[in-house]
Amino acid sequence: MDMGSVPELIVMLTYNDHTVENAYEIFDQCKGSRAMYWGMKEEGLDIEEMKKLFSYMKKCGKKTALEVVRYTEEECLQGARIAAECGCDLLMGTVFFDSVNEFGKKNNLKYMPFVGNVTGRPSVLEGEAEEMIRQAKMYADKGVYGIDLLAYRYNGNANELIEKFVSEVKMPVCIAGSINSFDKIDTVKLAGASAMTIGSAFFDNCFGNGFMQQIEAVYQHLGGR
Repeated sequence: MDMGSVPELIVMLTYNDHTVENAYEIFDQCKGSRAMYWGMKEEGLDIEEMKKLFSYMKKCGKKTALEVVRYTEEECLQGARIAAECGCDLLMGTVFFDSVNEFGKKNNLKYMPFVGNVTGRPSVLEGEAEEMIRQAKMYADKGVYGIDLLAYRYNGNANELIEKFVSEVKMPVCIAGSINSFDKIDTVKLAGASAMTIGSAFFDNCFGNGFMQQIEAVYQHLGGR
C-alpha cells in the first residue's frame, strides 16, 4: 500500500457492516479483476467460512483485510485473533488498544485502527479533526501501520476532514465507509489517501451494473494502476 500515489481499492464483501452470505461466490466471480485487496467484517460468516475464503483469496494472489467494528478491548482483541487465525495481511478498525497493537505486531498484522469517537453498526464517526490527528500521531509513535478513517460516516464536513487529516498524518490512511460516488473517489484521490474501501456501494450498483464491471469502472476512473 503506497503513499502519495493512486489510492488502493479494498473491495469489501460486506453490506451495512456485515459480510454477505454469498461472499465466496462473489469473490470467485471477480478473482480475475484488478483488485488486489479484498476484505470482510468480523460479523456475517462463521470462522471456518472466513478461513476458507481468505485462504482462497491468498491462493489467488490477493492481499486480505479484516475490518473489525467493535469497541471494547476484549471484542477488539477477539477480532484481532480472528484476523490472525485467518492469515490476514491487514487488521482494520477497532478502537485502539495497546493490547491489540502488541497482538498485531506479534502476529504480522498491519494494524489500522479507527480514530475519533466511533459508535454503532453501521458505524458513525464523531469528534474534532485536530483530536483525530493527535490520536493518529500518537498511534504512529506506537508503531501502528496506518489509520482507518470513517470520513464519509462523519457527522461533520467529510471532505474537509479527509483533506486536513491526510495532509497532516504521515502514514497510510484508508478512507473507509460509504464511498458511493465517483465524486467521493475523486476527493479521496486528490487528498492523497493511501487506500479506500468500497462494499455496500457495489451491492447497490452505485458504479454501474454487476460487481466485476463496477470494480473495473472504479479502476478506470482512478487511472494509474
